[in-house]
Amino acid sequence: MAALKFVDYHNMVAYLERPTDSDDFTEIVDFLNANPIRYALTVNPTIYVSCIEQFWSTAKAQTINEETQIHALVDGKKIVITESSVRRDLQFADEDGTDCLPTTTIFENLKLMGYENLSDKLTFFKSYFSHQWKFLVHTILQCLSPKKTAWNEFSSNIASAIICLATN
Repeated sequence: MAALKFVDYHNMVAYLERPTDSDDFTEIVDFLNANPIRYALTVNPTIYVSCIEQFWSTAKAQTINEETQIHALVDGKKIVITESSVRRDLQFADEDGTDCLPTTTIFENLKLMGYENLSDKLTFFKSYFSHQWKFLVHTILQCLSPKKTAWNEFSSNIASAIICLATN
């Protein structure tokens, strides 16, 4: 497993105010504001860079009792993060939710959302969406994605998240 590290452009929050200069984005902003994901995108607690750097410099992924956990040390305090703690703290009420949709479902739903240039590859690109959907994809990539690729592309996991948000 690759080493975990602090990346200073992660952990950003979104500002979901209705635009005044572009009516095109009103619908997608209203959608995000009405969706439970709003909390995860907009909550802005005070986070000290020193704490983040301590966390990532000591973070280690471990699997205990078939549960993946991140263990770290911040100011001498042991921190353990699990999937269930993230779901609880970000107020996701989907314990029985979907990790990733089947490939056929991803392709069918992206097509319904106006995604152009579908192929059989599981890497998707923001540029093939209308600008309203590009905004949503960009917001999710900036706020929630553990980016390993270019900022204009995303994986089937992020595609699943976008589809699940769009279809409630």
